[in-house]
Amino acid sequence: MAIERPGARPANPRFSSGPCAKPPTFTLDKLADAALGRSHRAAIGKARLKGAIEGTREVLGIPEDYRIGIVPASDTGAVEMALWSLLGARKVEMLAWESFGAGWVTDAVKQLKIDAEVKTAGYGQLPDLASVNFDNDVVFTWNGTTSGVRVPDGDWIAADRAGLTICDATSAAFAQDLPWDRLDVTTFSWQKVLGGEAAHGMLVLSPRAVERLESYTPAWPLPKIFRLTKGGKLIEGIFRGETINTPSMLAVEDYLFALDWARSVGGLKGLIARADANAQAIFDFCDTHDWIANLADEAGTRSNTSVCLKFTDDRIVDGAGFAKAVAKRLDEAGVAYDIGAYRDAPPGLRIWCGGTVETADIRALLPWVEWAFQAEIAALSENA
Repeated sequence: MAIERPGARPANPRFSSGPCAKPPTFTLDKLADAALGRSHRAAIGKARLKGAIEGTREVLGIPEDYRIGIVPASDTGAVEMALWSLLGARKVEMLAWESFGAGWVTDAVKQLKIDAEVKTAGYGQLPDLASVNFDNDVVFTWNGTTSGVRVPDGDWIAADRAGLTICDATSAAFAQDLPWDRLDVTTFSWQKVLGGEAAHGMLVLSPRAVERLESYTPAWPLPKIFRLTKGGKLIEGIFRGETINTPSMLAVEDYLFALDWARSVGGLKGLIARADANAQAIFDFCDTHDWIANLADEAGTRSNTSVCLKFTDDRIVDGAGFAKAVAKRLDEAGVAYDIGAYRDAPPGLRIWCGGTVETADIRALLPWVEWAFQAEIAALSENA
């Protein structure tokens, strides 16, 4: 049986959760002033990199006494630098409820082999945050990119903590309100919420994190690319734009453009409002369709960026095969690219809702999701 296709189509079918959609006003000529063919250590390169750091501080409202550095290897590089440089001074609690958090557990337990208490939860849930002991260091993701589950706020983090909080915030920064007074190390990447280009990470350090770096030497050797101190003192140049390795000045220019665009839509408040509106359109759709649901169990923990969905129809036997078929159908129709669930996550869809996505495109996509679902259900009936 032929299922009628919707009439309207998303103007931009890019709903990937990383790299994410470029800002709506992006064109390649916006990068014409990039300092190409120039040293990043020349005055022009340093100025661009410093502008990226201070623009990040301005838009995110990061305190003046926090250091902000541009580091290699995206968010992963930033997290790895923090873990290898800071952990081991005291016991650590590792919180994981999706694949990337589980990866940081592997680093601490299997690679660094430090004294760690691991607290996990399944996809769609959070660990018991009330049980966290902040005499320990605590490592967690703010927003589970592959589960669509985020911590509800920062109230669970002790203000008078003895340990450090190390937060992977890569799909939260620029879309969710981060309480900087509760975060000692925060990491994210350009290619997530602002739709920048890949391979560059951001590392934000509180004064408490800097004090740890200058007073503690890990028992293991640190490769050059991870070193944040020299002679027992922070390498301040990293936090002035003097990067550890050569950055892409084209990618830097792209990030500067994205920061300008963020200002044009109202800064952080505007970005959060855009992401909230996008996600709410999907939440409303799920509320009126009984065959699809949010993967997050609790409404207060639902992500407003990486919205993860599961199919709940009893007629579906092969959940993974069905979800892949729906995603493929949408891709081939040219209305949604790269929205299959992450490979380690439960079968379903993952639709990026960060601020660079237009709400009109989300609303135009949802009838197509219903079309693809109904078409696949019809195919199941025909093959039964």
